[in-house]
Amino acid sequence: MLKKILLSFTALFLLASCADKKDLIYYQDIQNSSQSSINYVPNQIQINDILYIKVDALIPESAKPFNLDINATTSINMDTFKVQGYLVSQEGTIVFPILGTLKVAGKTTGELQKILVDMLSDKDYIKGANVNVRVINSKVTVLGEVKNPGTYSFEEQNISLNQAIGYAGDLTIFGKRKDVLLIRENNGTRTYVKLDLTSSDWFSSPYYYVKQNDVIIVNPNGAKVMSSGYLSNIGSIIGILSFAATLVLLFKK
Repeated sequence: MLKKILLSFTALFLLASCADKKDLIYYQDIQNSSQSSINYVPNQIQINDILYIKVDALIPESAKPFNLDINATTSINMDTFKVQGYLVSQEGTIVFPILGTLKVAGKTTGELQKILVDMLSDKDYIKGANVNVRVINSKVTVLGEVKNPGTYSFEEQNISLNQAIGYAGDLTIFGKRKDVLLIRENNGTRTYVKLDLTSSDWFSSPYYYVKQNDVIIVNPNGAKVMSSGYLSNIGSIIGILSFAATLVLLFKK
């Protein structure tokens, strides 16, 4: 009788600790050779973004007053641009040379490029200017059950959530793929979205592409929760089984 009870306790513990295959495989509903359209949505400029803005013209001297004054002898890298770039204020504005204060938050980089080209032309500063705008401090934070949690910078206009998770080294075996939380701030509003990575349903949603400053949290599965609690080591398991055996012996008396 005692042997059966001990075996039962052991079996229950092992079953509770095991992860099911269907909880580990990504995008289980995708069929071989299937296709789907990509909904590309350009990121909007946000408060605290740092913008790199370059103005070019047929006569380079005419564009010089509108560009960052970076010493040509200095080694130019991304950190230099971050220090001397245009920081978007809490009011969503930047102060651009000669043109003054511009409202930029909520606009895409492409929209801001067009605005600057039009302003330079309308004010007769530069006709046919070419303007390049980039956000140079885009970052995403990945926390929880991933191999390398942390904050990761990216220079592309857009990266997918899959790429962001890849930066963090992928989910561990203890990551709950059906319960990934994405936190997004936009225009003074914070949005919380739960995503299921075992399904591809969200591929066509606004959450396929990561926005700058997104936070991705991978929650632990049942096995990890159990291992971090009382059943965290062999000694604890033996203690529980011994306690159960003692109870059985007492009742037998």
